[in-house]
Amino acid sequence: MNKNQALPWDNPRFRNWVAVARACQVMGLTLARALQGLDLKPPHLDILANIYRHPDISQQELAHKLLVGRSNLSMLLPQLEQRGLVARAIDPADRRVLRLALTPAGRSLTEEALAIQTAVIERSMATASIEECDLVGDVMQRLIAALTQGNDDDGGEANQA
Repeated sequence: MNKNQALPWDNPRFRNWVAVARACQVMGLTLARALQGLDLKPPHLDILANIYRHPDISQQELAHKLLVGRSNLSMLLPQLEQRGLVARAIDPADRRVLRLALTPAGRSLTEEALAIQTAVIERSMATASIEECDLVGDVMQRLIAALTQGNDDDGGEANQA
């Protein structure tokens, strides 16, 4: 930057982007602390919530929804399987495809974790009116569309059920 250029933090878009990024980071940390009692981390909850919402989802479909590579998912799924929360089964129509389902223990834990997440969201979003919340959501959906335009990513359902 030269002396004639405005500093980025003088730009309202930059300042507001930083605020959004910080809010996202603080929300993630707050959720992580709230989930500690269940021995869950937010990425595990993302997986469980998506399987809860989309029973028998394939590993590939889940990776696409979470905007992660299958290798990342392959590292997290065994942890949930070992805890008896998720079961993988071969798709009878295509033996190359693994389908995911929650076990009864996984369903129960997911419901408990979703209640915790909902409470965290309610507490944080109570600082804004419903109209403001809708406006933030609309702007974030437009931002997702702008950033994923031309990508194969499904930004609309990313990171949560």
